[in-house]
Amino acid sequence: MGKIILRLDRVMADRKISLKELSDEVGVSNVNLSKMKTGKISAIRFSTLSAICEALSCQPGDILEYDPDAEEEGTED
Repeated sequence: MGKIILRLDRVMADRKISLKELSDEVGVSNVNLSKMKTGKISAIRFSTLSAICEALSCQPGDILEYDPDAEEEGTED
């Protein structure tokens, strides 16, 4: 099974916005956004995704990418 990869860091860099600025605008803690930025999360609320997309003027597909060849961490065949 493939893996969903978060590209929040790339979109933030393209928009030249810091973690603190995004945190303040979205209303999500720096810690949670940092985990999201590094891909250390297993779920995201649609309301959070919507707020991030609004703040960054992007689409969910700009932040989320599916890699069919990558394996989820902690999964076994």
